[in-house]
Amino acid sequence: MIISTDEKIDLQTPTGSMRVHIFRPVQDGRFPAVMLFSEIYQVTAPIERLGAMIAGQGYLVAIPEVYHEYEPAGTVLAYDKDGTDRGNDLKYAKPVSAFDNDTAALVEWLQDSSFCTGAIGAFGVCLGGHLAYRAALHPAVKATACFYATDLHSATLGEGKSDDSLIRATDITGELMMVWGQSDPHVPYAGRRIIRDRLEDAGVTLEWHEVNAQHAFLRDGAPRFDAALFLQAMNWTNALFQRALTRG
Repeated sequence: MIISTDEKIDLQTPTGSMRVHIFRPVQDGRFPAVMLFSEIYQVTAPIERLGAMIAGQGYLVAIPEVYHEYEPAGTVLAYDKDGTDRGNDLKYAKPVSAFDNDTAALVEWLQDSSFCTGAIGAFGVCLGGHLAYRAALHPAVKATACFYATDLHSATLGEGKSDDSLIRATDITGELMMVWGQSDPHVPYAGRRIIRDRLEDAGVTLEWHEVNAQHAFLRDGAPRFDAALFLQAMNWTNALFQRALTRG
């Protein structure tokens, strides 16, 4: 499927204008939407390629710049020490309520979009895995794919390093898929057990995968990239979204 990758919009949120990158099929029609939440580096080239991969399966993909309050529109943090330090500082500076308000603004725009069927899902990696999980708390989100979500087991996202993400697990009404690398130092085995036990106790419709991989194994071009697992993960993701966003 041929897609468009050069569209950008600026949405107003309670904390200012938020740049959103839109990837969508060029053919006429309406498509289910997927909100794609990035790593701490914002919309890098690997995130763009990931968005294109999902859009090419027949989805309207919207990628927000998660640090729009702190960085000029279009800012991409480098995959180096300075970029990592800046990204980590900002994920603990931004209030959790501001992350949630960003999602609410994006959901509202998608629901009104002439390109969207009204069915909305979420996908995220690293920080974005946690933000995708937060998106799953929104009643309009029907399916969510979270990859190696950071700070979830420790409840340390946002200003004050304190979030209620797992506490609110019962708010999730759609399907949730969580994927983890068994060698990920950011989310060790004990942390994964905390997350799974809470989701099971909350009765979430859950798909759970643990694979022989490290953190950020979806990021192409990086040393930890695993191409075989990337393709497998995209198959899992597409099956989830086909089931939850395109049927019924």
